[in-house]
Amino acid sequence: MNIQRKRIAVLISGRGSNLASLLRNDLSGDIVLVGSNKADAKGLDIAREAGIDTFALSHKAFASREAFDAALVERLQAANVDLVVLAGFMRILTPVFTDAFAGRLVNIHPSLLPSYPGLDTHERALADGVKLAGCTVHFVTSELDCGPIIAQAAVNVDDDETPDTLAAKVLVQEHQIFPYAVKLFCEGRLQVDGNRVRLRPINR
Repeated sequence: MNIQRKRIAVLISGRGSNLASLLRNDLSGDIVLVGSNKADAKGLDIAREAGIDTFALSHKAFASREAFDAALVERLQAANVDLVVLAGFMRILTPVFTDAFAGRLVNIHPSLLPSYPGLDTHERALADGVKLAGCTVHFVTSELDCGPIIAQAAVNVDDDETPDTLAAKVLVQEHQIFPYAVKLFCEGRLQVDGNRVRLRPINR
């Protein structure tokens, strides 16, 4: 039985390294749109070079977070996307957005959630003296960095670790688990049970 490939939108704010990793992998779906809240985001160039439609929508042009999110929802719904992927999209989203794509919105976060939600994750982890750090792919809800966890990867924290060296180590793992998690979604293998994500078997 042929399963129709999912249409994916990716939202970014910066260089687009996770976008590039998604493009290098078979996702069982197609990235059809890449958007940013910053017109000069380098990741938009990566998308254009890959022949993907792009758009920039500045949050500064809107009077409220909700107004920006509503405009963003309209743009994505017009593209008829099945999944929205946040790949370094540096905006706190309101329920206007998270409710519109509930169960179809995933994010990559540079910590082992539920530890260190929000910003400055590596600095905070090092300050606490952790021995393991990592990254998390999770479904997005209206509560910041608290949605059901799809995948995680851990790295060892060395004695001479700095925020920059830790970020580089974690980024390598992000590039591994993010495409994997998106592929699982596109194959219909993710089942959310409360706050847990279970894997459905592969359909033959």
